[in-house]
Amino acid sequence: MGFKIGYDAKRAYQNYTGLGNYSRDLLKNILNNFPENQYVLYAPKSTKNPRLSFLADHKNVETRFPNTSLHKTFKGYWRSINLEKTLEKDEIDIFHGLSNEMPRSRQSNIKYVVTIHDLIFKRYPRNYRSIDRKIHNIKFKYAARNADLTIAISEQTKRDIVDFYKINPNKIKVLYQSCHDNFRKEYPQEVINHIKEKFQLPNNFILNVGTIETRKNLNAILQAIPIMKNDLPIVVVGRKTKYFNFLKVQMKKLKIDSSRIIFLNNVSIEELPSIYKLADLFIYPSLFEGFGIPIIESLISGTPVITSKDGCFTEAGGKDSLYIDPLDYDEIAHTIDNLLSDTEKQQIMAAKGKEFVKKFDPNKLSSELMEIYQSLI
Repeated sequence: MGFKIGYDAKRAYQNYTGLGNYSRDLLKNILNNFPENQYVLYAPKSTKNPRLSFLADHKNVETRFPNTSLHKTFKGYWRSINLEKTLEKDEIDIFHGLSNEMPRSRQSNIKYVVTIHDLIFKRYPRNYRSIDRKIHNIKFKYAARNADLTIAISEQTKRDIVDFYKINPNKIKVLYQSCHDNFRKEYPQEVINHIKEKFQLPNNFILNVGTIETRKNLNAILQAIPIMKNDLPIVVVGRKTKYFNFLKVQMKKLKIDSSRIIFLNNVSIEELPSIYKLADLFIYPSLFEGFGIPIIESLISGTPVITSKDGCFTEAGGKDSLYIDPLDYDEIAHTIDNLLSDTEKQQIMAAKGKEFVKKFDPNKLSSELMEIYQSLI
């Protein structure tokens, strides 16, 4: 006899990256691996998101949207205050908030699970507007304190939940996330060559992927360029923010030629795996992450990783990636130079990295998630 499981599907419908990818990947894998259950998705509005096309392959899943004029007008009220009434009517056994929050009412016997991805807004408050910090804090704290069980996507996030919200660590389970299915596909060489030509990529390059914002610390790479002995171009894939203007000023100060750092625009999730495969190495000097999905993407692609020490980075990168102080520009430059000069080490890192990321296999993670659900019933 299966369960009836409800999910907060707002991000799955409305977000095309980040929390949207997490929600869709989790749903897709749980539907594929556990067809004996019934699933109900709750979203404040319908969107024609092509990345949700997999839902049509399953007869045991349906989506609920606000169905009264009050709830259609005040979608946030329906999702946070009034949703439990709908959950009770639908006879939901377990409700899983996939993006840091859950309904405010707790009057029924429904079991509540919430995934908290990170508390970066607590660690780096200057990166957030005051009102956003307050709203995040209210929602995240309520969810962590009132869920039957909280899922943290890394040991780092678990530590932060315990430290900032004083939650009993026994009520928190760490369940890692994987990356998009596209990174586990095999691509013909002609497809990879096509991507190389489309983006006019050089034969050899260093790759960096992630939103171009302060916390991702692309400035550290710029500062390391004049110190490096190699002259490989750096290819950057990521959405630009105001931080990009600061980087342009830094490039002028450091007299970095525009050919040395290449910013790619409009790279799709279908094209990104080929870019990883084409890169000589992946550099990710982020200051702080909840987990660090690009590290997983690179390792699955067979590309050696250099990333930051401490935090969650070793959880994502494993013992065979290389770790640097993200504010030590000399160390970054020398680590890149040393790895580029050692082809054998690159091959060993690529092979061991591929072996390590098997722990993030989506089927394995789905089984672990179902065990969490079963422990609550």
